Amino acid sequence: MLSFALTSRLEKELINLQSKFTTEWHNLENLSVDETNYLQHQALISTIGASTRIENAVLTDQEIEWVDTTLNKDGKPTSFATEKSYIIDKLSKDRERSIEEVAGCREMLTTIYQQFPDFSPLTETHIRGLHYQLLQYYSPASRYIGNYKTSPNKVISINHKTGQTHTVLNPAAPGMITETAMTDLVSWYNKTVPESPWSLLVAIEFVFRFLAIHPFQDGNGRLGRGLFLLALLHSDNLSLRSITPLIAIDRQIEKKRALYYTVLHQCSNGNFASDSTKYDYFPIVRFLTKVVDEALIDIEVYRTRYANFTNLSESALVVLKNFKASPERRLKVAELEKASSLPRRTIQYTLKTLTQKGFLQRLGGGAGSRYQLIF
Repeated sequence: MLSFALTSRLEKELINLQSKFTTEWHNLENLSVDETNYLQHQALISTIGASTRIENAVLTDQEIEWVDTTLNKDGKPTSFATEKSYIIDKLSKDRERSIEEVAGCREMLTTIYQQFPDFSPLTETHIRGLHYQLLQYYSPASRYIGNYKTSPNKVISINHKTGQTHTVLNPAAPGMITETAMTDLVSWYNKTVPESPWSLLVAIEFVFRFLAIHPFQDGNGRLGRGLFLLALLHSDNLSLRSITPLIAIDRQIEKKRALYYTVLHQCSNGNFASDSTKYDYFPIVRFLTKVVDEALIDIEVYRTRYANFTNLSESALVVLKNFKASPERRLKVAELEKASSLPRRTIQYTLKTLTQKGFLQRLGGGAGSRYQLIF
C-alpha cells in the first residue's frame, strides 16, 4: 500500500487527470502506424534531451535526433561504439561526456519502452541492468557501473549563473543501509502495483524513494526518471499505459528544474528516512501530477507538426534534410544552394514555408540571415 493517505482534494485531481488520459486515448485510437511512430520518436528524443540536460549535459534535441538518426541508418540499428568517433568528431570533442550520456540514456529508455513487460515483477537485477545501460559508454563509470555505491553521495543543485551549489538531499549511506532500502523498495513496488487503484501515485512514491536512497554512485536522476516511466507502463490502467510512450514528462521537469530540486528537499527535509512513512509526499505528488498533466498538451503539438511534415513539398524535404545533417550549424541560403542544387528562389520560398510551419527559426535579417532547426 501507499505510504501516505489520499486527501479528497487529491482524489478529485487524480480523477480529473485520469479523465484527460481517457479522452486523449480515445482521440488517438485510430492513429496510423506512421503517426504513432512519429509521436513516440518525438517523445523519446525530447525525453533523452531533457533528462540528460537536467543532469548538466549540453546536447540540444536537434543534435540528439541527429545522433539517433545516425544510429538508425536505413532503419538498421548501429551500435554507438561503432559510430562514436564519427559522432564526437561531428559534435565536437569538448562535449564527449554529454554525447556518451545521451547514447546511454537512449539505450536505457528504448529498453524500458520496448521491454517493460519483461520487468514485471521488478527485480534489483533489472534496475542494476538499466544502470549499466545508462552509463556503459562513460568510461570513468566502469569501476562502479551496475553496482550500488560504495562511497557517500549527495543530490546537488547547481546555479549555473552564480556557480553556487546547494545540497538537496543527503541520501542513504552506502553498504547495508542502501542494500536493505533497495530490497524493501522493490518488494514494496511489486506488492503495491497490483493492489493500488492509483498507478500514478505508486510511480511517484517509487521514484521519490529511489531518489532518496540514491543507490548508485552516479546516474541516479536519469535512472530514477526512467523508472518513473517504467512504473507508468506497468499500470493496469490502459489509457495511462498507452499514452505514456507518447509524452515527454522530463521535458516539463526540465522547465521547472529549480522547483524540482526544491520539491525533493521539501519531501525529505534533506535527509534519507529508513521509514518511508516519514516523508511528506504531497509536494512531489503535486509537482509530478501537474508535470504529467502539462506533458499531455505536447501530444497535440506533435500531431500538428506531423501533419505539417506530411504536407511538405519535395524541395522542402530536401532543404530540411540538409539542416538535419548539420544540426549544430546555422545555415545561409548560399550554403543550402550549394548543398542541395535547388534554385535560389525555391530555397528562399522553402525556408519561408519551413519557418512558418515551425521547423526552422530565422536569425538575423537581409543577406546575413541564417536558419536553424527547431525540434
